[in-house]
Amino acid sequence: MDISHTVRAAAGALLFSAAACAPSKPEPSETPHRVAGTAYTVKDTTVQTVFEVSGTATPLRQATLSTKLMGTVLEVLANEGDRIVTGQTLVRIDARDLAAKNSQVAASIAEAEAVHHDAATQAVRFRALYADSAATRAQLDAVETGLLRAEAGLRAAHASSSELAAVARYATVRAPFTGVVTKRFVDPGAFAAPGSPLMTVQDGNQLRIVANTTPDVAGGLRRGQRINALVENRPVSAVIEGIVPATSGNLYAINALVSNAVGNFLPGSTATLLVMLGSRRALVVPFNAVIREGDLTGLTIRTNDGDEVRWVRLGRSSGSVVEIDSGLRVGDVVIVPANTAATVGGRT
Repeated sequence: MDISHTVRAAAGALLFSAAACAPSKPEPSETPHRVAGTAYTVKDTTVQTVFEVSGTATPLRQATLSTKLMGTVLEVLANEGDRIVTGQTLVRIDARDLAAKNSQVAASIAEAEAVHHDAATQAVRFRALYADSAATRAQLDAVETGLLRAEAGLRAAHASSSELAAVARYATVRAPFTGVVTKRFVDPGAFAAPGSPLMTVQDGNQLRIVANTTPDVAGGLRRGQRINALVENRPVSAVIEGIVPATSGNLYAINALVSNAVGNFLPGSTATLLVMLGSRRALVVPFNAVIREGDLTGLTIRTNDGDEVRWVRLGRSSGSVVEIDSGLRVGDVVIVPANTAATVGGRT
């Protein structure tokens, strides 16, 4: 037998054996990868141009309580953080010296009443005498003048009594409205002087957002206009109370009121007024469709070959939608994942 023919036959057998033992290649998948979720077709959408004006939400009603008396603090009946109601007694001040003054005023009134009674009696008598020509006109005029002076003295005595009663009311400091005590300045035994602060209270049921902006933005707003706002990044509705010149610079202060009856926000919270300046065209997608991978943001795009992640640049968000500044086209189909917490590759 020819040796070369034998070698070629053996080599062919080895190649056939190796081919038989080699693993077979996998068949390409015919079903494209799909992400479970809701399909959203991107359209050219009209959106409002929003200018954000930052400010602070302060309580509409806030008061620092003081007294017109000078005396020792006897009681302090509320602490910081306590809820108070209108008319509730907060501080009592020693007013015993007013009792002595009250006795003096009462004596002055009694004396003024006696003088007035005597002057009135004299006036009646001299009027009769003058009618009978038994008294001169000068005598009658003198008596009438004495009666007027007595009446003035009596009114002054009663006015002093009313003034003393008004001052005495400052011995008891009461809550001017329902709210919360935010600052306590005195303790029992402290000396209270007229005008010195005793306690600060505030009512947080209604907040005032104060934000400064330029004249061109403020010029499009009107008193009583309803405007969208954010308090601690939570959406609220506000009503413009007024627009006034700011204390410094060529700026205007926008004052807007926000209801806070439930107490969702704390006074002093950061706030933002959302001023609408017109409309424009933009591409928006549901906020829940956004995928985050570190600092990257993307969307799941549906294609014929399967769903794929495309990185995009986000724009402004409003409610449940967000604008896409780049990376998206009209007609693209975006998938809102069924599990909105999912990120790239299904990692959460």
